[in-house]
Amino acid sequence: MRAKLINGKEMAENIKISLKKQISEFAYPPQLAIVMVGNDDASAVYVRNKQKAAAQIGMVSHFHHLDEDIREEEVIKIIQQLNEDSEVNGIIVQLPLPKHLNTHNIINSISPFKDVDGFHPINTGMLQNNQQPYFVAATPLGIMKMLNGIYSDLSGKSVTIIGASMIVGRPLATLLLNQGCTVSITHSQTKNIKQYTGTADIVISACGVANLVKQDWIKAGAVLIDVGINRTKEGKLCGDIDFEDVKDKAFAITPVPGGVGPMTVAMLLLNTVNAYILQRG
Repeated sequence: MRAKLINGKEMAENIKISLKKQISEFAYPPQLAIVMVGNDDASAVYVRNKQKAAAQIGMVSHFHHLDEDIREEEVIKIIQQLNEDSEVNGIIVQLPLPKHLNTHNIINSISPFKDVDGFHPINTGMLQNNQQPYFVAATPLGIMKMLNGIYSDLSGKSVTIIGASMIVGRPLATLLLNQGCTVSITHSQTKNIKQYTGTADIVISACGVANLVKQDWIKAGAVLIDVGINRTKEGKLCGDIDFEDVKDKAFAITPVPGGVGPMTVAMLLLNTVNAYILQRG
């Protein structure tokens, strides 16, 4: 048995085609503001990808590139100006931020109605309470769309998540719980992670360790979602899951690249379109 490939790139393209058509019917194009502090190379690549995708569907993006040593109050002042700008529908702050900045303070300063990354405590709190938040974090939302494309009903599925970040692991666990899954979250302090992954129907890895998950970590027929983006010593791009090692044991698996990454960008665009609709009634 060779695993079915979950083609996130193809899914994302279909979503973008639908969004482009939707935007063409709007009186004005949605506008997304991207705030980046400093010159992190990986962050710069992610920002360019988001700007390119926005342009492809007719969305306007504004890039606010701030100096590495900018004071926290200055960043918050810029965000408050974007909050008050009625033409700006969505605001994201590219993470990680320089260490002298308090990430929570800056994220909390974004209006929850423009928080298209879904990180504001009002949005995360509503999700935790099994209410419909204004926005759900893009990567977890994209993963849920992938899983809902495989399963007509997730209720009763056993899921193990590797990685407990606020960006992926925790909101994703809540989304899965809200759909009736039994969820285990493992992390760097978990002893014998294999005992959790080995019985799971679905394994989702978002820990950033190259080729961590091997064939003996999973049960036959498991669905594997790889959020990791790593480079081997040879410089080859790879995920957290050893694709070649598990491909003949899993039922379905996301590739790296071409899996979760494109869906994350597509969900950010979807959230921004929804923000436009929310704000314009």
